[in-house]
Amino acid sequence: MIPAHQAPVGATVTYLKPREEAEDVVLRAHLLEIIAKRQLSALFQPIVDMRTGDVVAYEGLIRGPSDSPLHAPMNLFKLARANGLTVQVEHLCRQVVLERFAELALPGKLFLNVSPECLLLQRDARNGETLEFIQQIGINPERVIIELTENQPTYDYELMREAVRHYRAMGFQIAIDDLGEGFSSLRLWSELRPEYVKIDMHFIQGINHDPVKLQFVRSIQEIAEKSNTLVIAEGIETQAELLVLRDVGVACGQGYHLGRPHPMPARAAPAAVVKALARNGVAVYPQRGADGNAASVFKLLTEVAAVPSTMSNNDVYEIFVHDPHLRIIPVVDAGQPLGLINRFDMIEHFARPYQRELYGKKSCKQFMDRQPLIADKDTSLQDLSFRMVQADAHHLFNGFIITDQGRYLGMGTGHDLMREITQMQINAARYANPLTQLPGNVPINEHIDRLLASGARFWVGYFDLDHFKPFNDVYGYRRGDDIIQLTGKILGNHCDGNRDFVGHIGGDDFMVLFQSEDWEQRCQAVLAEFEQGVQEFYSIEDRERGGYLSEDRQGKKVFYSLMSLSIGAIRVEPRQYHTHHQISTAAAESKKQAKKIHGNSLFLDRRQQPAN
Repeated sequence: MIPAHQAPVGATVTYLKPREEAEDVVLRAHLLEIIAKRQLSALFQPIVDMRTGDVVAYEGLIRGPSDSPLHAPMNLFKLARANGLTVQVEHLCRQVVLERFAELALPGKLFLNVSPECLLLQRDARNGETLEFIQQIGINPERVIIELTENQPTYDYELMREAVRHYRAMGFQIAIDDLGEGFSSLRLWSELRPEYVKIDMHFIQGINHDPVKLQFVRSIQEIAEKSNTLVIAEGIETQAELLVLRDVGVACGQGYHLGRPHPMPARAAPAAVVKALARNGVAVYPQRGADGNAASVFKLLTEVAAVPSTMSNNDVYEIFVHDPHLRIIPVVDAGQPLGLINRFDMIEHFARPYQRELYGKKSCKQFMDRQPLIADKDTSLQDLSFRMVQADAHHLFNGFIITDQGRYLGMGTGHDLMREITQMQINAARYANPLTQLPGNVPINEHIDRLLASGARFWVGYFDLDHFKPFNDVYGYRRGDDIIQLTGKILGNHCDGNRDFVGHIGGDDFMVLFQSEDWEQRCQAVLAEFEQGVQEFYSIEDRERGGYLSEDRQGKKVFYSLMSLSIGAIRVEPRQYHTHHQISTAAAESKKQAKKIHGNSLFLDRRQQPAN
């Protein structure tokens, strides 16, 4: 910082208190001492191949003196930048990491952090000083990846391309760090075409529970495959995250679950990690819910020319005459919507005796609906649909005005709204059951196809409620819905969320795709909890006599026992079946056999006939 009395005319002056000035002087002196005495130490974090579980590389990390406020690299580089010492500090960090990597004789490649800022500023980038240094300590440049880590925006892409070409000519490869987090990482990817991209940990942690993060990573992986780039997922902290990323096709992983940064890093991944990656089967992907609130009314926007309230009814009538398809005209003053004029209302008024003569030259507000349905562009379709149902019937025909912070944008029609809501409900039923929020038929079939492609053994359980319809007839559909929700909850309680896929086919039918070896014990636990839980939905009298009377389809009184759960199960061996259709058919047949058994039952079809 420049003291005010020393600042040149026109310069921006930062006024510091004496104490702050003194602290800055001390910290700068400490930084210079660190540089002079090389008081930095290197840590290395393993990078693991997702296919084999092998450690294929390490990222070199730096730390300042342990008892120093500059121990954390963020503080170290922040102070270096403030004092114009970025190049010196980065150069020293690079030397320390390279020397220690060579000293430890670590296997694989080394990811060496370099900021784009330093890559452009550093003068030795033109004379090969870095190359000369690594050759002196015995490292082949092909083992070194320059990892570009952003701390500030990158604007001069031409200079960046030139610097990267220079490093590649010396044998180095390029990686981009924190994809999705930095200022311009996507632009850098496009401009520099790196050999590696690292996805920021924000998109990795919790990916097994977040369908949006999953979609982001899948999109990045798709781009990487087309651009011949390898993806490294940073920040992996759980086995569930690891297996989802493996199934997406991510090449390598890095994070505490695979190995923490250490001065003496492990040369192999933990045994549990290697075992998990080698295991057949697939991870359970997070599913999107049935909620359609993400879609807004902006999707239905149609531009409709508005008229001011000063326009006469005669002029509005002429607009309708010249456009036979126009049904509604909005009335807007200075961007603020006032109401809607309905074509047929106006024509009806003008058809009456003397109406046109009386009102033709008056303001069009005369025949305007002064309480139109108005929705901001960010209003969800679900919310607007609810308002439409609660409002008067004429709004369905008139449609609604769409605004942006109160200013008129355009119109939406009731017909388009109902069509979109209907389509959302259809899609929701296919992807997630609205009653239980469990995945529907499409995700079930997709997961079966993934299991078949993996070549893993798995088990399919088809769950069906017995005597569900007569129960609804006696106790009502609301209590029936409660039992369906109970069943879905019980299934979730007794399945491994990372290995077993719970789906709701529809109605009172569920399907579980088990990878857990103890699937049979899980099914028995489900039956036991269901038998106990379903009792609460019956009257005391029906519980005591073990059933209730209801009419069958012929109108005869029939005694039905308390509701039970039937499970038809099949075991799927590798290459036994080829499509989800074959598996669904076999599971349905097994369920039929289970329903022939009285009470809660589990039937395993032990026939292992090859699929046709």
